[in-house]
This record gives sequence, C-alpha cells and structure tokens, in this order.
Amino acid sequence: MIRDRGNIKWTSMMLPEHVKLLRDWSEADSYQEKPELDEQQLEQFNETICLAMEEHAELVFTYYQDHFHHTCTGYVHYIDPIQHTLQIVDEQSGHRQKLSLEAIVDVKQK
Repeated sequence: MIRDRGNIKWTSMMLPEHVKLLRDWSEADSYQEKPELDEQQLEQFNETICLAMEEHAELVFTYYQDHFHHTCTGYVHYIDPIQHTLQIVDEQSGHRQKLSLEAIVDVKQK
C-alpha cells in the first residue's frame, strides 16, 4: 500500500507568489455583497433618521465599506444633502464619523 502525504507533497513545489495568490483568492471569497435597496427601504431609512433627529434618539447604522458590512452607533448631528453624507456623533466617546448615504444598508433605533 502506498501512503499519500496529501497536500504536503505539493507545498514544497509552490512558489511564494503562488501561496500569496491562493491567500488573496481565499480572502476575496469571504467578501460580502452589497444589497440592493428599493425605494420603500430608502424611504423607511429617511423616516427613521428624521424621527431620530427630532427626538434626539440613538441609531444603529449598518453600512457597506471595503467589501464588508460595518456598524456604528450614535446620534445624527448633521445631514449634508450636497455631499450625500451623514455626520454621526457617539456621545459616550465624542467620536464623530461621516457616513455616505449610498453606503448605508440598514438603520435601526437602539
């Protein structure tokens, strides 16, 4: 019976460039797709944001950046209609963050 060493026998024949390409492909496979939003969802986001600004309520934003979904929590400080951005303020840390309106995929009240 012949014992096969599996992947070990191929590893020694691979160049470092090949290993890097395989790792890059593996990372690219883990990317998340940006969901397409319809008009009803966008209108709901707008309503939630306006209501939160009126009541000074904290929101949880899910946004798409660099092929992944991220979240941030805070109060909407300012809406810039020209640049299509929101300025979010986290009152605990005082951190300010600008979010592109096109990057937002979900908005919920905390």
